[in-house]
Amino acid sequence: MTGLEKLIYSILGSKSKKRLVIVVTAVAFFLSLLMFPSKLVLAKMLPGKSDNTFSVYIDTPTGSSVEQTNKVSQCVIDILKNEKEIMNLELFLGQGIPLDYAGLVKGASMKMTENVAEIAVNLTDKHSRDEPSFLMVQRLRPIVKEKCLPLIKGTNIKFIEQPAGPPTLASIVLEVHGENLDKVREISMKVANIFQKTDGLVDVDIMADEIFDKYELIPDKEKIVRSGLSVEQVNNILYLAFEGMEIAHKNSKNAPDQIPMFLVLEKSSKSLYSQSKEALQSKLSSLNLMNKKGMMVPLSEVVTVRKVKSSPSIMHKDLSRMVNVIAETDMVSQVYPLLAARDVMLKEFAKDYDIEKAGFTTYMFDLYLTDKKSGEKFLLRWDGEMKVTLDTFRDLGSAFIAALVLIFLLLVIYYKSFALSGIILLGSFLSLIGVIVGHWVANLFTSETFFLTATSLIGFIALMGISSRNSLLLIDFAKSLMECHGMEKRKAIAVAAATRAKPIALTAVAIILGSALLASDPVFGGLGVALISGTVAAVFVSLLFVPVLMHNTKAMDFTPEEQCDIDNISITK
Repeated sequence: MTGLEKLIYSILGSKSKKRLVIVVTAVAFFLSLLMFPSKLVLAKMLPGKSDNTFSVYIDTPTGSSVEQTNKVSQCVIDILKNEKEIMNLELFLGQGIPLDYAGLVKGASMKMTENVAEIAVNLTDKHSRDEPSFLMVQRLRPIVKEKCLPLIKGTNIKFIEQPAGPPTLASIVLEVHGENLDKVREISMKVANIFQKTDGLVDVDIMADEIFDKYELIPDKEKIVRSGLSVEQVNNILYLAFEGMEIAHKNSKNAPDQIPMFLVLEKSSKSLYSQSKEALQSKLSSLNLMNKKGMMVPLSEVVTVRKVKSSPSIMHKDLSRMVNVIAETDMVSQVYPLLAARDVMLKEFAKDYDIEKAGFTTYMFDLYLTDKKSGEKFLLRWDGEMKVTLDTFRDLGSAFIAALVLIFLLLVIYYKSFALSGIILLGSFLSLIGVIVGHWVANLFTSETFFLTATSLIGFIALMGISSRNSLLLIDFAKSLMECHGMEKRKAIAVAAATRAKPIALTAVAIILGSALLASDPVFGGLGVALISGTVAAVFVSLLFVPVLMHNTKAMDFTPEEQCDIDNISITK
């Protein structure tokens, strides 16, 4: 009798030892599940991706001049150019960079105003540097914001990395839906303030134009006619004074089309000494036009200056007006900042709104708000990478449940026993202990957080077949020993476990060695760790826990048969 056979035989012969195995396994399972609420293991759609480039989005307050935007941009560039791993930088002032994978969904192509800029940052090859791009971004973000944000009050600077998986607007997106735009903006501001105070959230922004005061220059047609001028003259001098205008063309043999020539006043001539109506009136008074009689007419005599509010862009989704509030996660899972921010929202909005939760649906974190005074209704809907994460984990969970049901039905048909089928499924499910603990151990040996990702769940689903196979081997072999050799149940289970331990162990070693190549991959590392640690747990469960369940069930009470299908069964003496 081998050592393993003696151990299992002694365990099966003692009620206290069998109870100890069951209790230890159950405690290990529940302790592994507690690693999620205790944040020892964090779940995320996909981990950070190290790339050779990232972008910096700069948004100064709406209405800012291109000079102000450039001032902030140069501050960012001065910091970034000191990084030895950055090969080159390119500034796109007043526009977005050429569309890339991330910019397709972040609206980079729609940026064409003076208050925006983007900086494209190219790094050395990721295989030749020690610091991944996402850790570099995490390190540089607070340095850049501390130095550059105070230059222009209300500026927002965001670091945008290439997504590791499906591109989304941001890690966390909260859509504020409602028909009253003023109220929607007010709610959005409150949400942004809550995000700013939530640990783990950075690059908070409200995707809506700010409402600011501006001055309209309205040509007075009646005065223009009386002064002997034309409306075209007035329009041309206004464009020339503040923007510049095309006045001629130049032909070149090196260009297929005519090259436009622009006339622009120098900066000191077209700038105002202050942002006031008086300064604008003074500027207009200094501009004169010659009428048909050769007299000079001040522009201020024929142009009316009117102070108005700006007209912000209105965004719609599903035929509903909305404003997006976005935030990125700083190397943490999206789940915990979302739950923390949502709890604060429930307390803050309860003062002025009746709150209804969405319940356990696809949008289970959504909140429906009803104004206590006016009765107006608003919807706070979560989106972004958080939504993709929930959908992915839901779909993989559904696939896992479907796999369990199908395996169970096949086993019931094969064994004609619900008990044996349940033992096999339970043994397979307990490999989750190894998956979770394996991610916790991997996190101890990595410089960044090692998340339990969607690829980890794929590995766990793959383990179901491997773990089920181990239990099948034990049950079938023990059954054969009892039916063909008349061996009593306790002895048959011990012999089956000891005999099948070697092929089970060899299979586990093959899986571990094959999966070791995946463990270091930034995206598929979760799959590798899940297969390695889950396989180790499956071996122990198959050789210790499953035999105890087999011994305790009456479904294993097989009687000897005269004819047996299996001949040549080697039994350890």
